[in-house]
Amino acid sequence: MSAPTRSPRRWWALALIALAQFMVIMDTSIIGVALPRMQADLGFSQENLSWVFNAYVIAFGGLLLLGGRLSDLLGARRMFAAGWLVLLAGSAVAGAAGTAWVELAGRALQGAGSALIAPSALTLLMMLFGATPKELGKALALYGAAAPAGGTAGVFLGGVITEYLSWPWVFYLNIPIAVLALALTPALMPAGSAQRGSTDLLGAFLATGGLAVAVYAIVRAPETGWGSAETVIGLVAAVALLAAFVVVQAKRRTPLVRLGIFRTPDLGAANIAQLLLGAAWIPMWFFLNLYLQQVLGLGAFASGSALLPMTTVIMLLMIVIAPKLAARFGVKPMIVSGLVLLALGLGWLALVRTDGSYAADVLPASLVAAAGMALAFVPSLGTAISAARPEEGGLASGIVNTSYQIGSALGLAAMTALATSRGVDRIGDPAALTSGVSAAFVGAAGIAIAGALIAGMSLRGKRSATEPQITNA
Repeated sequence: MSAPTRSPRRWWALALIALAQFMVIMDTSIIGVALPRMQADLGFSQENLSWVFNAYVIAFGGLLLLGGRLSDLLGARRMFAAGWLVLLAGSAVAGAAGTAWVELAGRALQGAGSALIAPSALTLLMMLFGATPKELGKALALYGAAAPAGGTAGVFLGGVITEYLSWPWVFYLNIPIAVLALALTPALMPAGSAQRGSTDLLGAFLATGGLAVAVYAIVRAPETGWGSAETVIGLVAAVALLAAFVVVQAKRRTPLVRLGIFRTPDLGAANIAQLLLGAAWIPMWFFLNLYLQQVLGLGAFASGSALLPMTTVIMLLMIVIAPKLAARFGVKPMIVSGLVLLALGLGWLALVRTDGSYAADVLPASLVAAAGMALAFVPSLGTAISAARPEEGGLASGIVNTSYQIGSALGLAAMTALATSRGVDRIGDPAALTSGVSAAFVGAAGIAIAGALIAGMSLRGKRSATEPQITNA
């Protein structure tokens, strides 16, 4: 990553960077309401339907490290544009798919495009705003707020598009936006500079394979049994692949991930906070939407609308309040208190009732959880990025994005297994659904508490998330 640049168009560039974050998160949620019609049209089994979500998230999370490395080697602007091209192609394939396997291929291609966009977008943000900590704090807040906005918009738009158009348009929506981004990128984004080095395709294969196998084993465990040969072999294989990845990284002269980067103060702790934040937050969003639709009986439009207050709170706190609090108190109190607040909100949501209501059972608790997410997200994100060397900005961006996305995938898989054990898969049985949803909220609250404890013990003092630090790691 080159020296920070004060471009006169940097705020317009930030709008494009925030749009990128909005889109890559929206693509995880926009397919939710469309899944039943996709299942009918493409012949998905109930068992395999979740892979429309997982194919995207695994490709996205598994290739983020490679995307970050390529951003450093080939230039952030170049990889940002390349990611939009790949996302455009994947969206076209997913929308035009006539079979389940083509659909999964399109979703995986979308995830690969997002894996190029996300780390290069964060690198570009640091290039544009890194010279001024005050501006960097505002930029990170706007960038961070784009994620929950994209998640909520995905649910809302997915319902509207599926109801009034058809499910392929949840993918075709990406195409004009990608074309616009490609047209604006050369004029708004700094060129940056390329570096010498290799891309370590073996490392990318091992990391992606290990994460994919781990998610697959956890997703299948409720059906096959946690002690079954399939589950045990899958988890052992995942550990073996990830261990091989670490060995390869330690021996390569130009690895995908320089393992020494994790000795950088606060970088590892901030990434663990991001991982556990995703593992608690995404299951909450998923099961809250399930409760709204299948227990309270809200339609797609009403369910999406019900999540808008959460998004409003998150955006308000991230953009207006959180930067001021971080500047005054530092990142450690913000991350710890945010995760504790998220856990309290999740614990409150666990009290949902079969005969409950949105106003009493969902709204107040969800706002508490949203406030916790808003307080913890930007400080942990900023700490993870600013802790690294400037020339490893793409790598640091890839690592922190990987932490959040893989935490999201594994957290959702684990909470789905927990909820299934309590009967959440019994469609038409509100009592069983509510019991399963409640169990998932309790499990997610436990994850958030674990994150708060780890952050409290491992983060250093009260340094601001946007204050650079010098390290010899």
